[in-house]
This record gives sequence, structure tokens and C-alpha cells, in this order.
Amino acid sequence: MDKFKGSQNYVASEELMRAVNIAMVLQKPLLIKGEPGTGKTMLAEAIAATLEKKLIVWNIKSTTKAQDGLYVYDVVQRLYDSQFGGEGVDNIEKYVKLGKLGEAFTDREQVILLIDEIDKADLEFPNDLLWELDRMEFYIPETGRTVKANHRPVVIITSNAEKELPDAFLRRCVFHYIEFPDKELMAQIVRVHFPSLDEKLLTQVLEAFYKIRQLPQIKKKPSTSEMIDWIEALIHEGVDPGRIVSEVPYLGVVLKKNEDMDALRRNWR
Repeated sequence: MDKFKGSQNYVASEELMRAVNIAMVLQKPLLIKGEPGTGKTMLAEAIAATLEKKLIVWNIKSTTKAQDGLYVYDVVQRLYDSQFGGEGVDNIEKYVKLGKLGEAFTDREQVILLIDEIDKADLEFPNDLLWELDRMEFYIPETGRTVKANHRPVVIITSNAEKELPDAFLRRCVFHYIEFPDKELMAQIVRVHFPSLDEKLLTQVLEAFYKIRQLPQIKKKPSTSEMIDWIEALIHEGVDPGRIVSEVPYLGVVLKKNEDMDALRRNWR
């Protein structure tokens, strides 16, 4: 089996790479938690690129049900066709559309399946998926067909820890928490995006960025993605690196709440 070793566009810690690889060996979903902006979603993209496999993304919303990932039976369209003389109305299969999990099961090759932000759904959602993720099959009563996985997908599940997930679900996963990068790892991440970045600019940005994150008055701490956006803004405007720590230019790229911006201005030294 191919191993995940990070990618050219994704800097992964040794612990994260080990978690990915052991989840693939054990054939269990990998549950990834961490602050928003720590690269949870990008991890699935990097795994797919590195292993040269198709990526299927199931974005979870507050209204998402487990059934949506299996299949959808369009009874309304069938009723419409029956009333207006549509052809093939007796062919129920025509009105059944596979969801993202169904797509992953029926693909001819093994795929990477990302179930993104599972904690947005209701509390029953993870438990409703247990059978399908364990058995790699599901039943469609409308057609009498059982859909079985041609290949067990590599399942990556992300959570922002907005809700606690059920214990029965957690027992079936390999778990990894992505710690926020330290300065050294963050510098590596930044260099992926800006290979020729001026060293003085990088040093000053890192100093200011981590100083902001360490202020206890800041409620929504800036993430890696905001760090990247900030550097891009500083480069575009040609800001003198010597101004960055003292003035924190383009603060609105880094902080997104009025109270945080006011807190920084009051406490910045």
C-alpha cells in the first residue's frame, strides 16, 4: 500500500502522516479535529494528490441527513412524470440518485472520501452512518438493490469540535488533532506558498502574527489561511518589513471582529 508522506503543497507533521497511514492500514475512517484554518480539508486534497486517487467531497450542513450521502429518491419528479405522461415512469431506478457515499462505493477505483465538518449536522448523523461505514454497503428499499463498495474508500472526516461526537462513532475512527503550527512549521508552510519570500519580511510577519495569537483578549485568533492572505497583502502593497510589528498594517486581513481589533489596539506594545 502506498504511504502518505505529505505533498509539495501540503506540509504535514510526522504525527499527522503516521495517523493517515495507520488509518489506511486499519481501514478505519480518520477523524481530524483542529482549529479552523489548520488545513483539515486540504489534508484530504493532499492525500488524493499524493496517492493519485479521485477525491469525493461531502460537505456537511446543519440540514444534512445521513440518507443524503447514500441516495436520494426523487418521488416528486416521478409523480410529475406520471401525471404528464413522462416515459419510463415504472423504472424506479431512473429516479434514484446516489449521494457522495454511494458514489465512493460504486467507483471503479479506490477513492478518497472527505466528510467535511461532520459536527455541523445533528447528533444522530454520525451514528446513522455507522452501519454503512462498517459494512461498506447499504440497501435501497425502493428498488430492492443493495449497493456494495467495489473498494473501501479512504475516509477522512473533519470536525471543528462544535459538538461532541457519539462514543460509538469515535470508537470506529482513528483520531488526530492538528495542533496549530509552531513558528518553524508555519515558516515551512509559508514558503510553500511564497518560495522566494524575503527572509526579513517572513521573520517580522511571524513575530507579529504569533504575538497577536498570544494576546488573551483576542477571541477569534487568526488562522493559517489569514496568515497567508496577510503576507500576500503585504507583498502586493510593498510594505516595509520594519513597519509590520510596530504598526500591524492591514489588520483587517488578520482579525475579523471589531472587538478583537479594538483589543489589539489597546494592548499592542
